[in-house]
Amino acid sequence: MANFQGTKINPKRFSLSQLKFYIILVPLAIFMILPVVYIINQAFKPLGELFAYPPRIFVRNPTMRNFSDLFALSGTTGVPMSRYLFNSLVIALLTVVLNVIITIGAAYVFSKKKFRLKSTLFNINQMALMFVATAVAVPRYIVIVQSGLINTWMAHILPLLAMPVGLFLVKQFVDQIPDALIEAAVMDGAKDVKIIQKVIIPLTRPAIATSIVLTFQAVWNATEASNNFITNDSMRTLAFYLTSIATNNAVAAAGMVAAATVILSLPNIIIFICMQSQVMNTMTHSGIK
Repeated sequence: MANFQGTKINPKRFSLSQLKFYIILVPLAIFMILPVVYIINQAFKPLGELFAYPPRIFVRNPTMRNFSDLFALSGTTGVPMSRYLFNSLVIALLTVVLNVIITIGAAYVFSKKKFRLKSTLFNINQMALMFVATAVAVPRYIVIVQSGLINTWMAHILPLLAMPVGLFLVKQFVDQIPDALIEAAVMDGAKDVKIIQKVIIPLTRPAIATSIVLTFQAVWNATEASNNFITNDSMRTLAFYLTSIATNNAVAAAGMVAAATVILSLPNIIIFICMQSQVMNTMTHSGIK
């Protein structure tokens, strides 16, 4: 057997033995960050640079006009851009909070409880991973209409309350919690809610953080509800508004489209940066038993 006692995992100091990794990883990191750099630079390019050939990654004459034109356009539509932003923030916050509550509760039940049809219900959740939003657009529309949720915030929230991939990841973490720990909590008089608060949540934080990131990105970028379930412009989201600008004025408003892309992408980048360590832990440990 090989002797791994001298091997250091995640060393705190640089050593020459790490150089071979940097030679590979640094160019790869630069290559992967280029699209983000390009998108940000696009937002500050004047019209002449946007259509320059060959295209340049970095802006030479930065301008804020694209952003000022974008906000000026929103003032002429009857609904200010701040309203779309407010709708998106409220919908994203409510959806993430409710989704996390449902995901944690369902993961705990599927992992630590015994009941009939347990395997069948979880298999249905796994099957849901195979369906794209387009495949269930008609059933979703029927549910929203029959529930009387047209032109409400719940029309945005309800279709995204359940995230099969989030449930799968959190359940993988809950599976790794020893049953003896749950039994000890029960012997101390803890009920299910207390067990979830004091045992499940602290031990599944990486998976919960990953679920939050995935849910936020899905909600923040979603335009389906605004397209299909909303007819009142004041109830639509920022993603719908910015996407409509890109669709209807792709050439004439190229600068505004670039600025809108940055505004729409920035929250996703920020939330991922804030939670990247937890997300990486989830990817590392989700398959370990």
